Amino acid sequence: MATLQPELRWIDNGNGHQLASQWYAPDGPLRGAVLIVPAIGVKQRFYSDFATWLAQQDYLAVTFDYVGIGQSRTGPLRALDVDVLGWARHDCSAMLAQVTAAAGGAPLYWLGHSLGAQLLPLASGHERLARIVTIAAGSGYWRENSPQIRTQAWLLWHGLAPVLTALAGYFPGGRIGAVGDLPAGVIRQWRRWCLHPEYLVGVEGEPVRRAFDAVCTPLTSLSFTDDEMMSARNTESLHGFYRSAPVRSRRIAPSEVGAERIGHFGFFRKGFAPTLWKGHLLPELERG
Repeated sequence: MATLQPELRWIDNGNGHQLASQWYAPDGPLRGAVLIVPAIGVKQRFYSDFATWLAQQDYLAVTFDYVGIGQSRTGPLRALDVDVLGWARHDCSAMLAQVTAAAGGAPLYWLGHSLGAQLLPLASGHERLARIVTIAAGSGYWRENSPQIRTQAWLLWHGLAPVLTALAGYFPGGRIGAVGDLPAGVIRQWRRWCLHPEYLVGVEGEPVRRAFDAVCTPLTSLSFTDDEMMSARNTESLHGFYRSAPVRSRRIAPSEVGAERIGHFGFFRKGFAPTLWKGHLLPELERG
């Protein structure tokens, strides 16, 4: 099957910034449109194989970079005034509006990887969605993180993140192999969330709790037993905030799909096209 060439589009986020987005259009009749909302610090090119596959299944697939990340990073991070809530309210809202318009009457899906599953309630227009799919998503509360990273998380939040951000004016995560480079407002807000047992809901308070309560769209959670970041408790905690949404949860072991490892990022490897993508994701999209 030929590789599809995406179209680069620049989208105004409504807050003074341009977002780089890649649009993967199907050749056949449109079955639906999927907005792929990235994990923190992850560039949209990471999702290109997956987006190409979706287009080959006749879904419009759209990826993008948050302001300050990947192709949407247009200047020094230390000069960028943005936080995670801004990514949700401006970047995600702008992208969702564009994909909604392109979908016409076709079903519209939000596929959120990790952080991408946490931001949906704060994005305008989410009531138009036919289904939400979350991938390797959970609360970032550090005490509930997987045992493999709990010690590193403590060191990150109590030492590296505040010190390095103060020195550099942004978080130079790329240099230390942790998350990637992030604007100061993003890492500081995310740190506050990760130190609270109720994560963003606990820190941001009643308006955010009400925003989660307002989501009524059916939601499917795909998580993985060997996720090195998100424990089962992290996953349960985040999806527990979606109190009004019908939630289907599927926690998958690598052995179920003939793999040695999936982890936090593995779902998007193209080797999982015949198993995770076709066998687990596609049926959820076909539910409408």
